[in-house]
Amino acid sequence: MSADGIVKRLIDEVPKAVAAGVVDMGTGMLIAVKTVESHPQKVLDLVAAATKDLFEGENVSMIEHYFKKSRGDESNERYLQEFITTSTHTLHVFTRLKAMQSVVLIVVARADANLGLAVMKTRAIAEEENI
Repeated sequence: MSADGIVKRLIDEVPKAVAAGVVDMGTGMLIAVKTVESHPQKVLDLVAAATKDLFEGENVSMIEHYFKKSRGDESNERYLQEFITTSTHTLHVFTRLKAMQSVVLIVVARADANLGLAVMKTRAIAEEENI
């Protein structure tokens, strides 16, 4: 499926979703996005850059290295797969695409969304889709 198709699926299937995006970790760029409100491109670019930092920033990469080393894990797979954050008005789920570890899906839902259902739906899409 295309990145735009994945974004549409996230918006359609994650309860109370208000935005979704796909970030390429290699470039740190947003390759697809949809929001119910308009946001300046500068803000969207910052979200993509922050997502790259969150998953693959220097300190995060060092933590991954030490976690893997302490567990004897010699794979090339990224250790950190998902982050969930909340803000005053929204819930954010960031999940790596299972088939392409270098791609992260983002979905933003209203704060009153069911957290478990939002995570479950995002994970299911991340496991089923490929770009």
